[in-house]
Amino acid sequence: MNRLFGKGKAKEPPPNINDCIKGVDERASNIEEKINKLENELRKYREQMSKMRDGPAKNSVKQKAMRVLKQKKAYEQQAEALRNQSFNMEQANYAAQSLKDTQATVVAMKAGVKQMQKEFKKINIEEIEDIHDDMADMLEQADDVQEVMGRTYGMPEVDDDELEAELDALGDEIALDDDTSYLDDVVKAPSAPDREPGADSLVPGGKNTIETDEFGLPKVPTSVKT
Repeated sequence: MNRLFGKGKAKEPPPNINDCIKGVDERASNIEEKINKLENELRKYREQMSKMRDGPAKNSVKQKAMRVLKQKKAYEQQAEALRNQSFNMEQANYAAQSLKDTQATVVAMKAGVKQMQKEFKKINIEEIEDIHDDMADMLEQADDVQEVMGRTYGMPEVDDDELEAELDALGDEIALDDDTSYLDDVVKAPSAPDREPGADSLVPGGKNTIETDEFGLPKVPTSVKT
């Protein structure tokens, strides 16, 4: 059959948008390099014209500068078109990638819901409620055990009236202990002297001033030898 009708050509894969963007960017970069070279050439012509007088020679240089300027404008239009083309492809690529991400998210969410439904089937609500009831009963029994273990035995039987009387007497003793009237005598005690003994009988600057020693006692007069 292949000999009679020939073998069909294999379909080529569609172009990759990322490769297309890369190729357009490279072309735009090459054109921008040419624009930079033309700008340098145009700058030289301007400097040359600024040093020349009006005449045929200057007009010749001016014509060259005009030609370079036209080429530069043409390249700038091409570079701008390529940059716009690259931008549009990037936007299309971003939209396509966003759709792919959304589809992947939806698939993951569906898988998650199915897994949750599968796991939820393994859970019995009534069984969980029974477990909670059993736990509450066990905790109540544990409280009863603690109460029983906390009981006291062998305590003497005492009449409540006797306990109240003893409690009132204990209150009187506490009131007596709180009485601080015995401290009044201490407050009324005379304060310690702050002057030397006999200082009140001394007359400052008088003739009858009695000399005292370092202990505040009157000095014994010494006898005069004849």
